[in-house]
Order: sequence, then C-alpha cells, then structure tokens
Amino acid sequence: MAILGSAQLPAETCIPSAVSTAPVTNLAPRHSALVRVTHWITTICFFALLLTGIEIAISHPRFYWGRALHFEAAWIAVLTGLLYAISGLFTGHFRKDLLPSRADLSWRALSTSIAKPLRFERPSEAQASSYNVLQRLTYVFVIFVLFPLVIWTGLALSPAFISAFPASVTLLGGRQSARTIHFFVSLALVLFLFVHVAMVCLAGFWNRTGAMITGRTAARKEHA
Repeated sequence: MAILGSAQLPAETCIPSAVSTAPVTNLAPRHSALVRVTHWITTICFFALLLTGIEIAISHPRFYWGRALHFEAAWIAVLTGLLYAISGLFTGHFRKDLLPSRADLSWRALSTSIAKPLRFERPSEAQASSYNVLQRLTYVFVIFVLFPLVIWTGLALSPAFISAFPASVTLLGGRQSARTIHFFVSLALVLFLFVHVAMVCLAGFWNRTGAMITGRTAARKEHA
C-alpha cells in the first residue's frame, strides 16, 4: 500500500563511450529514508487493521483480542501518518511530487495516464522516475481524503472518543452512519491496495520494491 513515496529524477548521467556497448546498471536515487520507513510501517498497520477489522465484523468470541490490536495498529498508523504529513509539508514533497500542475490536468494528459495502464504498457525509465497525473491525483485523494476519513470514522466507533468529542460523531450522522462510512472507505482502500500492487508489478516488481527498501532504483543504460 501505496500508502506513499517520493519520486526523483536520476542524479547520475551517462557519458557515451566508443569502447563498450554492454549495458551498465546504474543506481538512481528515488525515495528518502523517511518515506520508506513510513511506507512500510503504514503497510504493516494496514494489514493488521484489515485482518482485525474483518475479525471484528465477524465478532467471533474466540478472537475478541482483535479489537485491542485493531486500535493499537490504528494509533501507530495515525502517528506514522502525522510524521509523513509534517515531513511532506516541510520538505516540499507534496508540492514537488504529488500535487499536479495545471498542465497535468488537461484532458490529453489525463487520457494518456489512463490509457497506458489499460493497455498494460510498461512505463519507460523516464516515465517511471516521476508520477503521472493519474497517480498524483490518486495519491492525493488517498492521503488527504480516504485516510483521514477512515481514521475519523474509526474513532467515532470508540465509546471513549464519543464521550470526549460527541460533536464529531454527530457530524457523521450518528454511530451507525460512522460504521457504514468506515466500512466502505476501508473497501476503497483495499481496492487502492490491489491497483497499487498491480501497477508496481507492471512497472517492475523487484525494481520498485527494492527502491522502496534501499531508496534507489536500478536503471539500465546502454553505452554506445
């Protein structure tokens, strides 16, 4: 889960050589350490929330400890998200890597971003070094709409939170409305997870996963 990453252009350039024609693998910077750490913490928390949330929905008495784990994972995810958000604001990550420009919002740019994944076209190294407009819009929606909403509605199901902040539950239309919204937002996040993993596989699973672990991606360049 693509809770969430920073894309940077390769900092290394390749000088043509008349001697060698063999492809050389260079490592290009891609994700900062904080982005990588928050990405994997959020991924672990998301799976813990998903599994315990299913258990809570089933309400099996033998696994009732899932409620405690669900809220513990939720608070870890909240703190991790706050760290990511604060860092993104101060470093300019959101402005540089996620917010689309006015030119990106043109119909031509949007149609191109949608058409290529539908044709299962693997992006080039140049295209993979930054997010296209569809990815930017999706990440912005997930980070600033779905995640805050699933946290808000989740807290609205806690009796302690309701007693402390009753107005926040009233704005959602009551506890049952909050439960319904929480359920459907969770489904939307699961759908995003599947699409995110599919796009990673299309772009090169091991290369992209390695970039999220080491912070660098292998870019094959040919020397003429």
